[in-house]
Amino acid sequence: MSKEPHVADSHDLIRVLGARVNNLKDVSVELPKRRLTVFTGVSGSGKSSLVFGTVAAESQRLINETYSAFVQGFMPSLARPEVDVLDGLTTAIIVDQQRMGADPRSTVGTATDASAMLRILFSRLGKPHIGSPQAFSFNVASISGAGAVTLEKAGRQVKERRSFSITGGMCPRCEGRGSVNDIDLTQLYDENLSLNENPFTIPGYSMDGWFGRIFKGSGFFDPDKPIRKYTKKQLHDLLYREPTKIRVEGINLTYEGVIPRIQKSMLSKDVDSLQPHIRAFVERAVAFSVCPECDGTRLSELARSSKIGKVNIAEVSAMQISDLAEWARGLKAPSVAPLLANLTHTLDSFVEIGLGYLSLDRPAGTLSGGEAQRTKMIRHLGSSLTDVTYVFDEPTIGLHPHDIQRMNDLLLRLRDKGNTVLVVEHKPETIAIADHVVDLGPGAGSEGGTVCFEGTLDGLRASDTVTGRHFDDRAALKDSVRSSTGALEIRGATEHNLRKVDVDLPLGVLCVLTGVAGSGKSSLINGSVAGREGVVSVDQSPIRGSRRSNPATYTGLLEPIRKAFAKANGVKPALFSANSEGACPTCNGAGVIYTDLGMMAGMATVCEECEGKRFQAVVLEYRFGGKDISEVLGMSVAAAEEFFETGEAKLPAAHRILERLADVGLGYLTLGQPLTTLSGGERQRLKLATRMGENGAVYVLDEPTTGLHLADVQQLLGLLDRLVDSGHSVLVIEHHQAVMAHADWIVDLGPGAGHDGGQVVFEGTPAELVADRSTLTGQHLAEYVGG
Repeated sequence: MSKEPHVADSHDLIRVLGARVNNLKDVSVELPKRRLTVFTGVSGSGKSSLVFGTVAAESQRLINETYSAFVQGFMPSLARPEVDVLDGLTTAIIVDQQRMGADPRSTVGTATDASAMLRILFSRLGKPHIGSPQAFSFNVASISGAGAVTLEKAGRQVKERRSFSITGGMCPRCEGRGSVNDIDLTQLYDENLSLNENPFTIPGYSMDGWFGRIFKGSGFFDPDKPIRKYTKKQLHDLLYREPTKIRVEGINLTYEGVIPRIQKSMLSKDVDSLQPHIRAFVERAVAFSVCPECDGTRLSELARSSKIGKVNIAEVSAMQISDLAEWARGLKAPSVAPLLANLTHTLDSFVEIGLGYLSLDRPAGTLSGGEAQRTKMIRHLGSSLTDVTYVFDEPTIGLHPHDIQRMNDLLLRLRDKGNTVLVVEHKPETIAIADHVVDLGPGAGSEGGTVCFEGTLDGLRASDTVTGRHFDDRAALKDSVRSSTGALEIRGATEHNLRKVDVDLPLGVLCVLTGVAGSGKSSLINGSVAGREGVVSVDQSPIRGSRRSNPATYTGLLEPIRKAFAKANGVKPALFSANSEGACPTCNGAGVIYTDLGMMAGMATVCEECEGKRFQAVVLEYRFGGKDISEVLGMSVAAAEEFFETGEAKLPAAHRILERLADVGLGYLTLGQPLTTLSGGERQRLKLATRMGENGAVYVLDEPTTGLHLADVQQLLGLLDRLVDSGHSVLVIEHHQAVMAHADWIVDLGPGAGHDGGQVVFEGTPAELVADRSTLTGQHLAEYVGG
């Protein structure tokens, strides 16, 4: 007699009913647990809103609610997603593409705990013995001190002498950063001006604000005296004085010299994470060079003196991880056997996931989005957890077709342990391994947000959805290729793993740079091409912008629109900015009012005064072309392009920017949509549209197919063709075979990654690469085009 299944085994689905996050239109889906589900659909169709904004967000919120109110006070408060029912959730672990912290002291080793294990290893086995694991850490400074302390013993106060010392591994010269900076004083101020004449050329250092009041009110200088006439002491006070308490206009304030201020506010952060105008100042005023004392290793001489065998911890951290794994395997030390086993497991995970070419001392901020995501995966590979929901955001980004197979194996391994794996993905190779497919669409933005298909891969192929129709698309090799009009010469490139590479990159054509992840493509471009005159580089760095930023502000489109409104109505342009004078006073131009509820999730309610329009009522009475400013910001790019093209609203400056946005496939975005709601692929294309307005002779694009649906790749190829046909040279780093097949010229780097790469292994047309088949790229491209 068959037994009834246990009631606990009946919860095999994650049920989502009525999801309305971002552009989702009452979406309801049932996702099988302990299976691999892939979410597909064009960029902006709502995949991330469903997977990250709904399922993963609610799972994390519910877990946070299990902590006490005291603990929740220290955690980010998460609002409940807009959804009617969410059933059957399990703990979600999100592995996304957010770049790793750009802190200059964060490295691959510190981000994965591999460095922590190495430090313990050296403190146990290193000869001579120099101290605890702290003695090998570049984040711990050596300090010592002595003095009298007063204690109470048996009701009497007793004075005792105490001393302490901490042995850290931080290099005292560069403070564990590996580089030192020299500040060019001529770039900080004009020495012919006095304080009253605003002498500083540092962003934000105006004499009109608090900064000026502190400097003028400090009493250290005569505010009418030019800086070049200062005495040595006055100049020292201006530039280097330590924080000193002063009283200005009856208020207690702290005065600090200009250089320590700059070092704290600007130089303690990674240069790439700074706002563009501050970054430009830092690059102009500060020269960074390798620390002469530690030779860039970040470690003190003492830390480098202790060795295991013939190598110190700095040399071990600089090894390629695949070599380091071999070194660790060769150590025989029963006293630390469990530690060694753990370390070799972590290092082997790096190799297995295709990151064996990195080194542990590589700064975390220099990893690409794909590398950062795979580095985060390492924590989960050896985990014993089961019945967990793993959520991945395009894990194949930045992966050569050769490496995608490895990534697929890892996703299947996580599933086979009894976990639910949810993947947002565009690559057909990964969609092909899904147990269950959810296709969202049919379009992007307001035209998306519905489920077009749910079922198996064969069902998707047979369905008449955009993904189903394009699933088996294969770009053919071009019949004829353009011939170059010149060459960009690179000679003796040695950046990172490049081995004195000499190569001529053809101009006037579409040239594609290929090779496995870690073969040296980005090193070649960043070290030898970006930064040259006339080169416009669109990389993978994230767009910085708050919820007040939108496509109109980011691309500079709002500027001509504001001026046109002002001119037509005879008022100031500032009235037509929700971040300036025209802002609704109740919500300060945000359109919503945020209420902080302490440990509970904050509330955002639409502002009753402006009804979410963000502007004062009086501003909305001014019209241009029959529309007010909030109606213009509510238009889609495509509608606005038509609106500003002809008639009384004709505005060529705005129309040009809108054309570029439509060219990169963002016609569906609304002009006022907050940047924080855009997907990764949308942000990169927004950046591409903005940079296309610059007068560059050579455009360098770093994986422009990131976040693009199969159907959109064709449009991107059309855009690249138009750029080349209009007289530009286009250089693309890319793994997508459709882009390779469409190229006029291919430069393939390899043959492997890390020290197995760094050489040019092929130069020629795509047809020659397919015929040659001697490289990994050639083999995969031949398979792709059916050659």
